[in-house]
Amino acid sequence: MLRLSIAICCLLAVSAAHTQDSFNTVNVGTDSADYFLQKGLAEKQLGRRMESLKHFEKAAKYDANSKAIVAELASAYMDLRRYGQARESYKKLVELGDTSPAVYKQLMQLSFQLKQNEDVLFYADKLKAADPSEKVLFYVGKVHYDMDNYGDAIKYLNEAAKEDPANAEIPYMIAHSYADMMNYKLAVPYFKKAIELDPKQSYWTYELGLICYAMHADKDALKYILEAGEKGYKKDNDYLENLGIAYLNVGDLDKGVEMLNEILKRKPSDMNILNMVAEAYYYKGKFDQAIEYWDRVLEYDKSAASALYMIGMAYQKKGGKENTEKGIALCDKAIEMDPALASLKQKKMMAGL
Repeated sequence: MLRLSIAICCLLAVSAAHTQDSFNTVNVGTDSADYFLQKGLAEKQLGRRMESLKHFEKAAKYDANSKAIVAELASAYMDLRRYGQARESYKKLVELGDTSPAVYKQLMQLSFQLKQNEDVLFYADKLKAADPSEKVLFYVGKVHYDMDNYGDAIKYLNEAAKEDPANAEIPYMIAHSYADMMNYKLAVPYFKKAIELDPKQSYWTYELGLICYAMHADKDALKYILEAGEKGYKKDNDYLENLGIAYLNVGDLDKGVEMLNEILKRKPSDMNILNMVAEAYYYKGKFDQAIEYWDRVLEYDKSAASALYMIGMAYQKKGGKENTEKGIALCDKAIEMDPALASLKQKKMMAGL
């Protein structure tokens, strides 16, 4: 009987010790979490964000379900531009019951920044439900625009313009939505509105010039392409080519050729530009200059039958028996090189009937 009592006492002592150890472990975990949280807050106050993050991460190891710790983690990740980790921390806050507008707003903006389009729409709905005064339509419209869902993009962006009428990006995206659907007429007023709100955007101005070009609004195309250059748009070869074409389209041959010759200084064997200049001279009746540029095409490519054919046509256009005979001979030679050119000759003959 004595032995049994001693055994029971020993078991009770072990159980009590185990309970005390568990209690101490819980206390150590909680105390440690708070200890590292406070250290992190102190470092944050001193502006040492990286050091504060290290402490918050240690605190989270002891208590991963503390709203205070997870909130500080999310904030630290944001400040250090670790957006993926920040997003996961804010999602954790929602799991822990923090469904405040501030958290949903961060999740919407982070999802937007990280191109998580479906999540943007999800959190925009949550934010609007939590705070009806929040402006979410820009994000919703932009997501639909990025997904090439232009119908919904235009719908939501037009509503967003009412929320934020000074945001130039809104009419710009509407303009681009219409332009991407090749509805240039509807795109133009929105391009103009965007540029009015943000006149320094040289690229938008250049795009408007190209839209006008596509609509055959040649004077406006030249106007906006020139304006883009004045605003600082890079005058690279593409810009000079489009500017040259714009000048040619309004009938300014000298300026157009001047722009295209700027490209030829950099790209002397650019066949497209050489042919373009030659054609511009040809259709303006300047046949000697046209022949000169088609001759340059032949210097780089002796098999360019179309260039030879057009030289022949230019000689014929110059008139006179000698030029006409020379021109016919050159056209015939070109047709020998490329029989498909015979159709051009047939069209010319039919036009003369």
